[in-house]
Amino acid sequence: MKIINIPDLDIPRIVVIGSGFAGLQFVKNLNTRHYQLVLLDKNNYHTFQPLLYQVATSGLEPDSVVYPIRRVFEGKKRFHYRLCEVTEINESQQTVQTTIGSLKYDHLIIASGAVSNFFGMERIEKYALPMKNLNEALNLRSIILQNFESALNTTDLTEREALMTFVVVGAGPTGVELSGALAELKAHILPKDYPDLDIRIMQIHLIEGSDRVLADMSEESSARAQKFLQSMGVNVWLNTMVEDYDGLVVKTNRKEFSSKTVIWSAGVKGAPLTKELVKLNKSDRIITDAYNKVKKLNNIYAIGDVACIDSYSEGSGHPMLASVAEQQGKHLAKNFNQLAKQKEMTPFEYKDRGTMATVGRNKAVVDLSFIKFGGFPAWLVWMFLHLMLLVSFRNRLVVFINWTWNYFNYDKGNRLIVRGGIRDVENLEAENKVYNRV
Repeated sequence: MKIINIPDLDIPRIVVIGSGFAGLQFVKNLNTRHYQLVLLDKNNYHTFQPLLYQVATSGLEPDSVVYPIRRVFEGKKRFHYRLCEVTEINESQQTVQTTIGSLKYDHLIIASGAVSNFFGMERIEKYALPMKNLNEALNLRSIILQNFESALNTTDLTEREALMTFVVVGAGPTGVELSGALAELKAHILPKDYPDLDIRIMQIHLIEGSDRVLADMSEESSARAQKFLQSMGVNVWLNTMVEDYDGLVVKTNRKEFSSKTVIWSAGVKGAPLTKELVKLNKSDRIITDAYNKVKKLNNIYAIGDVACIDSYSEGSGHPMLASVAEQQGKHLAKNFNQLAKQKEMTPFEYKDRGTMATVGRNKAVVDLSFIKFGGFPAWLVWMFLHLMLLVSFRNRLVVFINWTWNYFNYDKGNRLIVRGGIRDVENLEAENKVYNRV
């Protein structure tokens, strides 16, 4: 069996799987004077997922929301990164098997994140478009633009309407932000790019199964966000459940929609890597104790979206948010630093610093413990916070320049079809296999 080429040292080796928000913060905050640290990920970059919707709607370049892992940890002592995918975890031998070989660990940190949850609906999984990673965001951008190119070339009004109708399923932050971005494309960009098309035909439907958008925020912010969306021309369908989608017709419990583009943002589930070794909750999240240690396993921990502390919120776990993942990563690193000094670990306690979502230009909502507000002030707060959370100064500068240019010029300069103009489902699946290969 091939062994990954990592030097053997006389200090404990910690292997981290995944460089999302949790894994990134763990690696950043771990003191490698006491540990050797190995990070494994199938991508050589960290993705800032909250801004993927802007890549999908041509607002930002892809490299604005990603940053090379090796650059992030440049100069960190006793740190090693390997590009690979983990295929198996052997707890008894304390090894992980990957696509490039096996590796022994003293402590294992699973931070593999989450994937889209289609709730067992196979046809929807086949035909709908998720947006959980950079490849999917680029696919979506190409398909959105390709739809309008195709609409120009058809004389069939029914087909044209289906091409220009977008159905977003799930009115959480991603669904709300994506719907708002599509509405801004319709209002300011597409009429200039496609003067031969009647852009009024374009419809944006936001479908939500509960009785309000942004259900995890306050009722005040939820109502304000819905008002913003409707003022921008988004059709908001509440208490509506998607039952089926065949690539052309979306069936719900209330009505049917003809659309060639359904964007799925209705839920996520953990990506636990192994279902045989660990105990999972109903959302495929690994159940841990308050110290993020996987129950009944030795030296294995889980953090971020893939983890569920069973003592929190009746076993459903903390919200699957970047803020939770970052706090867990920092806290677990601090605990390991404490262990190296022969001190005890402390249980994780999430500090809720508030939630926010943007709907569009000058439109956002913010919930803090002491105040709730919306509109232009909330939009400024949302922009500032997201800029500061980006990994590097370069990313912050590039995103700020893009936002400033777009704000004053009503322009999004990244309207490029770069994925082969994918439309056919079989071609889409084949393309994804190529781009996701590691």
